[in-house]
Amino acid sequence: MSAFKKSNLNLVWGDIPSWAYTAVGSILECVQKTDPETLSHCLRVGEYSRLLAEAAGLSEFQQKVAEFAGVLHDVGKIGVGTHITHKPGKLEPHEYDLMKNHPVYSEEIIEPLGVHEFFRQVLPAVRGHHERVDGHGYPDQLSGEEIPVLSRVILIVDTLDAMGESRAYRQGLPIEMIYKEIEKFAGTQFDKSLAQTFLECHKFWKKTAPKFETYHLVGQKKVA
Repeated sequence: MSAFKKSNLNLVWGDIPSWAYTAVGSILECVQKTDPETLSHCLRVGEYSRLLAEAAGLSEFQQKVAEFAGVLHDVGKIGVGTHITHKPGKLEPHEYDLMKNHPVYSEEIIEPLGVHEFFRQVLPAVRGHHERVDGHGYPDQLSGEEIPVLSRVILIVDTLDAMGESRAYRQGLPIEMIYKEIEKFAGTQFDKSLAQTFLECHKFWKKTAPKFETYHLVGQKKVA
């Protein structure tokens, strides 16, 4: 996966701010109170985004950016409302338009953390996590390599988790069917090379509880 090894980042593991987990933990505590299902989803996406970034040959620093961005990618859904995000049926066009704003809301929520370079790398990964390589995603209709590589990582993992979870209006899909969907849309919705890496590696990853350290928040409370 040498195509993903090149990076203009000169940052290293030690450049993650000491307050990162506390700050993100406070955000996740708000999500927990509003939408616990989304919180659990975010934690899973964070963990698997890190694993996919590692499998794709990205640096240790970028793996950590992927983890944080995956954890934060859907926090903006608290600005959409559970009456839309958990609606037991098809969304109306105006509701879908509101739903498509959630990557921007997520970016806005974490934007104050961008005072540190680490979170300045997290921000575009979060904003772009619903962009498609064919240019038909949102919010900016980016295509191909215009999309941050970590956004492309998150999209694959996010899709896996969303398709596998049961909702009020549908049952979650079996993992083999999800694999077929990712294979089918590799090169249009998903980055083809990342999708191939994911399909090769996912079956070997342990299915454990998310390890993201913000399980331990201010006051030593657990978010899940």
